[in-house]
Amino acid sequence: MLHPWCLLLTFLLFLCLPLATAAASDAALLLAKVRPALQGRDPNAQLATWNASTPLCLWRGLRWSTAPDARPLRCDTAAARANLSLAHDPSLLLVSIRLPAAALAGTLPPELGAFSALDSIYLAANRLTGPVPLDLGNAPALSALDLSANRLSGPLPTSIWNLCDRLADLRLHANALAGAVPAPAGPNTTCDSLRVLDLGANRFSGAFPSFLTAFRGLRRLDLATNRFQGPIPEALAGMDHLQDLNLSCNNFSGQLPPTFAASRFTEAAFLGNHPSLCGPPLRNQCVSSSGLSSRGVAAMVIGLMAAAVVLASVSIGWAQGRWRRRDATAQGGDEADDDGNEQEGRLLVFEGGEHLTLEEVLNATGQVVDKAAYCTVYKAKLASGGGSIELRLLREGCCKDAASCAPVVRRIARARHHNLVPLRAFYHGRRGEKLLVYDYFPRTRTLHGLLHEQHDGGEARPLLTWPRRHKIALGAARALAYLHAGQGEAHGNVRSSNVLVDDLFVARLAEHAVDRLLVPAAAEAVLAAAKADGYKAPELHSIKRCSARTDVYAFGILLLELLMGRKPAADLPAAVKVAVLEETALEEVLDAEVVKGLRMSPAEEGLLQALKLAMGCCAPVAAARPTMAEVVRQLEESRPRTLQARSALYSPAESRSDAGTPNTA
Repeated sequence: MLHPWCLLLTFLLFLCLPLATAAASDAALLLAKVRPALQGRDPNAQLATWNASTPLCLWRGLRWSTAPDARPLRCDTAAARANLSLAHDPSLLLVSIRLPAAALAGTLPPELGAFSALDSIYLAANRLTGPVPLDLGNAPALSALDLSANRLSGPLPTSIWNLCDRLADLRLHANALAGAVPAPAGPNTTCDSLRVLDLGANRFSGAFPSFLTAFRGLRRLDLATNRFQGPIPEALAGMDHLQDLNLSCNNFSGQLPPTFAASRFTEAAFLGNHPSLCGPPLRNQCVSSSGLSSRGVAAMVIGLMAAAVVLASVSIGWAQGRWRRRDATAQGGDEADDDGNEQEGRLLVFEGGEHLTLEEVLNATGQVVDKAAYCTVYKAKLASGGGSIELRLLREGCCKDAASCAPVVRRIARARHHNLVPLRAFYHGRRGEKLLVYDYFPRTRTLHGLLHEQHDGGEARPLLTWPRRHKIALGAARALAYLHAGQGEAHGNVRSSNVLVDDLFVARLAEHAVDRLLVPAAAEAVLAAAKADGYKAPELHSIKRCSARTDVYAFGILLLELLMGRKPAADLPAAVKVAVLEETALEEVLDAEVVKGLRMSPAEEGLLQALKLAMGCCAPVAAARPTMAEVVRQLEESRPRTLQARSALYSPAESRSDAGTPNTA
């Protein structure tokens, strides 16, 4: 009988990963210390090529030079690519390590600082954990370091600035580095060679690192989406060489230095900070604390008198309007307020939210249940006894203005599907605050929580068998197919934490199209988080805009997550490719709960077909991916054959591909 992996291997013909090898001196250190640390516990196809039985020129992601003249090792001849003796040549020096998106799952070894000729390290988009090693700052030749989109944590070592005399590019974007950014140990450090410093999307805190204003060669500085606070120093505006600045989504406050008014930096560089941050180029102008002149006092008195007259008129109109509204009912999709209540903001209500009033929404008692880069999520209890709602308070500065938001919100609210979390209302306050109001689903958990979080006490975690996971995947796929075909737009943030699962294993997708409400800097932060968590399609590195095809890629990762029970940051497609090459048993690749209780082989239960479908969705080329309608069709055809699973989980209505799709009229 043909092994099931043979079928998948045929499906993945584009894989041609070689075997492995090593060298003396630098090569020996690479094999003894660097490879085990980078690899972690999981086998890695790229690092497997680093071994003594493979020619040095076939080691993946490395460049070498010869000492003492530093000539590059040429690997463009057949003889060089077959030469095993190069691995034992002590005159060969390691020049570059370039393994982005290589599924590295270990830590950064301190021995990286011991290579005398190592010029560049590119290890972005992996899942490396742990701290940035202190010894890395002692690398004698390092000029480029890119560790973006990993899971590095802890403080940034002061020794990193030891590289200042030669380091030109330092990128640590989208990690979990925390604490204050340390100042260089030596006084008057100017880091003349440093051109790019990207510390965005971490957890750095404290005041703005003012020593950065002395870095004379800096062209790009990104400190966005951290926890910095306090004032922005005036010296920053005087950095004439600085061309690209991003300080958005922090907690900076106070008045921007006046010199920023005539600077080349736009408002986007400062959005999403504390509301007190003011001054050009921000539209939030500062209120002067100085005394008024006599002319100013006179103008103020005249203004107050005029305001009193206007206020009296408005008050009368408000009272009359309130009397007329006492017996009125809300209209779906209309404003639940009139001009008399403009000072409290406006509430747009949509289908299913007609019972909501502005007063109820604003007076609801909320409990924080989640936080994201652009919003805070509350479970809110309505005071009138009308149950609970979910509120998403969009962070100030991360959202577009009201005029731009309104048509997008109305379009989002038109989407109605059994597997979507519906938008019921939208509130826009007079100070710019914005609230999205959704249904709150009791007895639901996120798919991420069911798969990956520990449940200590309380309600027991349900067993996630293959039929149950299949039902979840099919529900999410139907929701995406509806959005793509019926609404003509992408979801934009498909991930397991946005899939709500109830006690009947009905899946509902949340947050669809919310990225359309965000300013570019905040939307890019969402993409950075998707990249760090493994859901970001390759083409989003350049186009920066989600589409139906990028949704399909993210769904493929989600399906692999369901099948394998592993977090997507582990580069699940690469893990499947390695398993195929090593002919690992299918049962060892799948999550134990998936295999448990199968009455037939995994192939007969549709698991192999689902795995092939997931890998097809994760194709590197967008045009090669199936549509979500095709994904739904294939999932329906590969349903588990266990009769008990069919009768227990799927109703007759759910056997149709259009089940749960409402009228869009």
